[in-house]
Amino acid sequence: MTLMNVLIDFARTGRIGPLHCGMPLTEAEDLLGPGRPHPAIRMRPDIDGYPYAWNGLELVVTQRAVSEIWIRLRPGSTTRLPPLVLPDSESYSSTVLREDLIASLDAIDCRHDVNDRLTFGEQSSILTHPANVCAVFFTPGRDDHVSHRERHYLGVIHKHTA
Repeated sequence: MTLMNVLIDFARTGRIGPLHCGMPLTEAEDLLGPGRPHPAIRMRPDIDGYPYAWNGLELVVTQRAVSEIWIRLRPGSTTRLPPLVLPDSESYSSTVLREDLIASLDAIDCRHDVNDRLTFGEQSSILTHPANVCAVFFTPGRDDHVSHRERHYLGVIHKHTA
């Protein structure tokens, strides 16, 4: 299993292994272990809309259920994901080129369209079908260590409930 396999499967299905939008937070924590809650949650445990994080994986919780799933990447760096998501992984390169992700989606016939709402300036985005997973690509920041500064790299891939 590679990071690209995880990304493609997520884009195609809207799930990461057994993780899916709508599942109870307690069930997600049984699978992943206790997450690192956002500081707002620590202050007010029943607050909604803030993420629980497991390194590069984040689950946003609304009314104690998973309402969003996010994988955040930083080009030129490495990322860690929980073993449930990426088994036997210490860390993986988080440098994913836009054209590589799109070529991988095309290779498995996963339909995708430009997401006009998140495509502007130095950023582009796609939305996969039928899973409605959004991938957002950016040109690298000043501190990102990448070879091709003019290309678009995956910064985040996420799904949320309607």
